[in-house]
Amino acid sequence: MVDKRFSFSANRRIIAGLLVNLFSSICIVFLNKWIYVHYGFPNMTLTLVHFVVTWFGLFICQKMDIFCPKSLPVRRIVWLALSFCGFVAFTNLSLQNNSIGTYQLAKAMTTPVIILIQTTYYRKTFSTKIKLTLVPITLGVLLNSYYDVRFNLLGTVFATLGVLVTSLYQVWVGAKQHELQVNSMQLLYYQAPLSSGFLLCIVPLFEPLSGDGGIFGPWSIPALMAVFFSGVVAFLVNLSIYWIIGNTSAVTYNMFGHFKFCITLVGGYLLFHDPLSLNQALGILCTLSGILLYTHFKLVEQDEGKSRLAQKP
Repeated sequence: MVDKRFSFSANRRIIAGLLVNLFSSICIVFLNKWIYVHYGFPNMTLTLVHFVVTWFGLFICQKMDIFCPKSLPVRRIVWLALSFCGFVAFTNLSLQNNSIGTYQLAKAMTTPVIILIQTTYYRKTFSTKIKLTLVPITLGVLLNSYYDVRFNLLGTVFATLGVLVTSLYQVWVGAKQHELQVNSMQLLYYQAPLSSGFLLCIVPLFEPLSGDGGIFGPWSIPALMAVFFSGVVAFLVNLSIYWIIGNTSAVTYNMFGHFKFCITLVGGYLLFHDPLSLNQALGILCTLSGILLYTHFKLVEQDEGKSRLAQKP
């Protein structure tokens, strides 16, 4: 009876964590898009707000003993902090200048780029099946971009830079966690304030400080509330990712990600009336099929690897 009650309680916590991640991950895309479209809030400043709120949230978490901070040498995470700035800033700029569909599909190109980086610079090998899944992913993104009536050069540049920097960041995060023997929250706890400091120095160079559209401009109360709420949601995204992977598995988070991918695309077309042609829909299906195949093959390879380890004497 006690075991059943414990199992039911654990399942409820997992479901709650998944729902928080679902809500926050989808909400952050729509909320940021809303802020850009309806308020014209400066992009880098919004990114800075996300970093500050994330660090403050992590500070509260460590005070509540949710995780234990580990002292890290700043010089060893400087490049990681800089790439974190670029990763968030460029993805936000991509969202600001593209339709939600194009923004989401561009993010799917992160997988092929990560594989390219790991193959070229880290001499990591991937099976032929894994490499072949990159064909439908890339083809679907190109198909959607070609037939996107809101296609624009600036949005494409930001999306491309976002994919490149995001891929570098994700590769470096994995390497740094292994090198410094820390988990994602311990790393983010030091990384967020450092990234905030970098952005604080460069924001005045790219965005006006006063007047309409300026950081200290005459923003309405609803605009400021939306910006603060966006920061809180960004923190919930980071916290829920860590919690789901820690309490279930990276695989569960990955599969759940496909569900969020579909909902975000549909929501973009419904809420922001993004046009969707038949060819774009085919591109989306093509990319989604590639992502699902990639996940399937990775799971199979992981299971085979575990079986081989278990058979060793």
